[in-house]
Amino acid sequence: MASGQERILRRRIKSIEATKKITRAMELIAASRIVRAQTRVRAARPYSEKVTAVIANLASAGGEADHPLLREPTDVAKVAYVVIAADRGLCGGYNNNVLRATERAIAADAAAGRGYELVLSGRKAQGYFRFRDYRIAAGFEGFSDQPSYSDAQRIAEAATALFESGECGQVKLSYTQFHSMGVQEVAIVPFMPLDSGDFGSGDADGDGSAGGPSGGYEFEPEPAAILERLLPRYAEARLYSALLEASASEHAARQRAMKAATDNAEDLKTNLTRVMNRARQDAITTEIMEIVGGAEALSQTAGGEVDLLSDTIEARTANLFRARE
Repeated sequence: MASGQERILRRRIKSIEATKKITRAMELIAASRIVRAQTRVRAARPYSEKVTAVIANLASAGGEADHPLLREPTDVAKVAYVVIAADRGLCGGYNNNVLRATERAIAADAAAGRGYELVLSGRKAQGYFRFRDYRIAAGFEGFSDQPSYSDAQRIAEAATALFESGECGQVKLSYTQFHSMGVQEVAIVPFMPLDSGDFGSGDADGDGSAGGPSGGYEFEPEPAAILERLLPRYAEARLYSALLEASASEHAARQRAMKAATDNAEDLKTNLTRVMNRARQDAITTEIMEIVGGAEALSQTAGGEVDLLSDTIEARTANLFRARE
């Protein structure tokens, strides 16, 4: 019985060791991808800042475009949510935090008498809301690890179509903001209509320094026409930045989750090793007691064969320890 338990524990320990190697490898992979994701976030920032500066310059030059992305709806009957989650799991509460925050926001809109539409990014988001019979206007997947600008364009087109058609009076962006390796925060922020206050007053030089000298630029075509072409690019840049931050947050969450799994596997292995050693010692003690009990019974009837019996007991005990080792 004890030897059977020992074999079971040995198999469990080997299985835990194999799992620990996998989680450790995934931890290292996630840690390396966080660095690349942070680099991509920093690399995309100058483009977003420059687009914002150009739009501010156009606005200061008299570009007052009547673009659908800038129109404030008089009555919001339906809200569209662009939800950014991961394609894979094993990243702790990363996906659940985003999905449940979106679900609470939808419930709040329903209590206020507003409807909703969902534009989903990531397999986990699609599986979660489809299983619960939510209305899904569009779904995208396969790029949560390394999103590209073309992915942001496709998602932005789906969200823009809902807004410009008048089907949804407002579009909100639900994703995880990346602050640092240890801090990521779920945010649900307005996405459409675009807030003209985000553009600032701008400067004519386009260097991003507010209050700089004003330059005399001539625009061809008119500033309003250029502004209409740039506003969709601004929306795409914002969405692309959110995708990159969500990707970095996913890798950070996965790195923490895999580190915790590796530590738990090590603790479980230590505990099972102790249990196995106790079971092994109990089995050895039980067999020794059986041998000694048998020898005592035989010594009462064997008479002069006691010395030979003692030698036999010592030999069997030594063999027993060698077999257990």
